Amino acid sequence: MDNRKTKIKIVTMIFTMALIVIAGIFVASIIKTDLYNKRVYQHTAAGEKLFTTSDDKNADVSVRIEPRSSTWSKCIDYYNKGLEEHNYQAYTYDFYIRNNTKDEINDYTFKFIFDREVYLMSAWNGSLEIHQKTDGKEYTATVSDLREFDKDAYDFDTIVVDGDPLIRMKKGDYLIYFPSTSENSMEKPVEPYEGIVPGIIMYVPIGQNINDSALDITYTFHRMLKSEPLFWASAVCLGVWLIGILIVCITEAQYKKYKNVHEHDLNMIRESIETFTGFIDAKDPYTNGHSNRVAQYTRLIAEEMGIEGEELDRIYYVALLHDCGKIGVPDNILGKPGRLTDEEFEIIKSHTTRGSEILSHFKSLTNVNEGARYHHERYDGKGYPEGKKGEDIPLIARMICVADSYDAMNSNRVYRKKLSKEDIFNEIEKNKGTQFDPKIADVFLKLIKDGKI
Repeated sequence: MDNRKTKIKIVTMIFTMALIVIAGIFVASIIKTDLYNKRVYQHTAAGEKLFTTSDDKNADVSVRIEPRSSTWSKCIDYYNKGLEEHNYQAYTYDFYIRNNTKDEINDYTFKFIFDREVYLMSAWNGSLEIHQKTDGKEYTATVSDLREFDKDAYDFDTIVVDGDPLIRMKKGDYLIYFPSTSENSMEKPVEPYEGIVPGIIMYVPIGQNINDSALDITYTFHRMLKSEPLFWASAVCLGVWLIGILIVCITEAQYKKYKNVHEHDLNMIRESIETFTGFIDAKDPYTNGHSNRVAQYTRLIAEEMGIEGEELDRIYYVALLHDCGKIGVPDNILGKPGRLTDEEFEIIKSHTTRGSEILSHFKSLTNVNEGARYHHERYDGKGYPEGKKGEDIPLIARMICVADSYDAMNSNRVYRKKLSKEDIFNEIEKNKGTQFDPKIADVFLKLIKDGKI
């Protein structure tokens, strides 16, 4: 029982520690996800890497610019030189921003730096924060929708051509694009493995391009907790933990069921044995209760020697049945007050072999017949029925031998009164190594000294 309690404590401790570790992994997944979502990423592209027709799928976020075919041109005479020929070509530049991860892009902006003079005409799906340098000073303002640009509302360096207000951007000027969040043109968040395409129309000198311009994109991700590997690690561990708990509960329930059945069976065995030994002891009123007392003494010896659990119960039952062979001994011999004849003594001695034969059919207890057969063997080899010597005699029989002799000396018999405690003590001490196993005799004497017997 103590071993089982210890095992239960260990299992409980293991499951508790495992649950703490699982909780730690789950908390770590929350912290890791939160830190990941707060981290700001930046990516810079220019030249051929920016002006290309294919996405870089190796990057978390790929950015490229692809101009559409030019459709019209204008004559932009900013310095009023009297120009009449068209000198600027209009291009629609599509900015392809693609999310190549399993997490959505929560927010992003990009900064586009011009490598030459251009004129902005229109943009969509976002607002533009325009940074323009004029006379050594930088003027900055945000235009929410360049398609509805009112030049009189801003101090930008602008020019009106054919009724269209154009914002002049020189080399080094730049704009910052902020994606729209309106229902009609929602540019963020960018879903996993999806992309968005904001666009800007600008006029570029005919025969030139802006392929040396640079773009810096800044973005953050929003990772769902379920997308974090540590979350699934904690979930799997919790699942295993729950299965383990379930197995332990089922096992414990089965054990309790087995224990109840086992205890019921043991009670039946005990009651049957005690009833049977009661019949034996009833044959001789002078030895009534002898079997039960010998069994209790033998159990105490075994406990003192460190034996425990079911083995202790087995020893008790074997000792309880040690005199079962007396059921076949005539009452007149068992209760004879005078000296026994040699023939009668042989009949008395036969109770050991008779008991062994009776118990040979008892399969519920291991080696149950050892007590009955060998409890009258002597340590010096002069006992019966086989004359076994020393440790060739089964241990349980050596225990019963001491307990049986003690109870015989401590009980009134038909042919004598019981001995005094001092005489019994001296008798056991004197017969150590001859009749009794000296180690077991010492254990028994200690039990007497300690008041346990």
